Amino acid sequence: MSKNYDLVILGGGMGGYISAIHARQLGKTVALVEKEKLGGTCLHKGCIPTKALLKSAEVFQTVKKCGRFGVKVKELALNYVEAFERKNNVVDKLYQGVQQLMKKHRVDVYKGVARLLGPSIFSPMAGAVSVEMEDANETLIGKNVLIATGARPREVSQLPIDHQHILTSDDLLDLDDLPTSLTIVGGGVIGVEWASMMLDFDVPVTLIEREGALLPGFDHDIQQEVLNQLKQRGLTVHLNANVTDTKVQEDTCVLTGMKDDETFTVSSSHVLVSVGRVANTDQLGLSNTNITTDKVGFIEVNEHFQTKESHIYAVGDCIGGKQLAHVASAEGKLAVKHMFDEKVDLTPLHYIPSCVYASPEVATVGLTEEEAKNQFADVKTVKFPFQAIGKAIISDETNGFVKLVIDQQTRDCLGVSIIGEKATELISEAGMALVLNASIDELGETVHPHPSLSEAIAEASLLAMDQPVHI
Repeated sequence: MSKNYDLVILGGGMGGYISAIHARQLGKTVALVEKEKLGGTCLHKGCIPTKALLKSAEVFQTVKKCGRFGVKVKELALNYVEAFERKNNVVDKLYQGVQQLMKKHRVDVYKGVARLLGPSIFSPMAGAVSVEMEDANETLIGKNVLIATGARPREVSQLPIDHQHILTSDDLLDLDDLPTSLTIVGGGVIGVEWASMMLDFDVPVTLIEREGALLPGFDHDIQQEVLNQLKQRGLTVHLNANVTDTKVQEDTCVLTGMKDDETFTVSSSHVLVSVGRVANTDQLGLSNTNITTDKVGFIEVNEHFQTKESHIYAVGDCIGGKQLAHVASAEGKLAVKHMFDEKVDLTPLHYIPSCVYASPEVATVGLTEEEAKNQFADVKTVKFPFQAIGKAIISDETNGFVKLVIDQQTRDCLGVSIIGEKATELISEAGMALVLNASIDELGETVHPHPSLSEAIAEASLLAMDQPVHI
């Protein structure tokens, strides 16, 4: 049996379900295939559950410090089981919301495993979708197809995942009790967020990173500040280090590594392997089409997210790039616009914010200092510290800064990096400024409320204009 649609979407994460909603808003018929739960990695295994636990960790630390605010607590105790249950409740509430959205917009949802077919009696072009469900099989024929199947944690031979002691981030989210100690292999965003969370829960953490800094790809000053603050909170760090061997002895994981031509060992109750992600494309039937992938399986697309099959598009983590939920949703909407001949503006994709929901929070948009100096002849940078901002002093959160990267010839702001309280909220103003091609003069002259943390952006702009006020 076959059914026809204007658009068939593979994957029900943010890239998939938001694309489905947008296509329905354009009056198109839409089928969405998801083999697990709507909401994808972000809702069930990534953004939402980790941020829910990070919030519990933040509150725990805030109560610990409440004496600074004149508040006395007689007894303080962490109940991780309740924090774990709260995390699940948050996820369930949002999951119900996504299901209702699909019903509201009349998207036909198929729960099953999808596989692309080659040219057949169903369609002269490749791209008909066979859906294997529990009680039936369907063939969905779309005028257009959108692949948004996401990615999964990468595994490496030196760190064999056993899902009990040596874990992926998915596994760690399923633990209803805290590790007694944790070793994290990989100092990217996921590794740093988990390190920060566990430190806030008073779990000893060791982090091993093969590069010379945490958060590879971020601005150097941000990398250094994150490293300094995490070390001050008790993190043990091995940079420029590689794991060479792993053993599990009873309930203890022993990692052997090499650093500066010397061997070191680390023991802990659990190990988190956080060394990147691989595309969920290996079981899609891509070989039945002309779609191409890179050597690690990420689908190759053009600027409008078309594959080598022009009616088949791909967005989100399965195409690589910045593997972020808001990137997937933005790409999905643009792909839908293009496939249905709507006006497309790709400008916002050049200014995608990247966030780290650790303590301290990190957010960045645009170019880093190093990237800017590789592209522009005359680059200026300024940093304005939160310790000079009244609201930061009120909140007792004065660590961190706003850093601007500026083209001195045009006075355009090329990039903004923020580290400190509410950085992930503040970055949206910076992103809007870059999309609108704002100059530092315009940023500095925009009136900001006082007292507010956002004043740090204006103050940094005034510093770049050599007109600082509070420093």
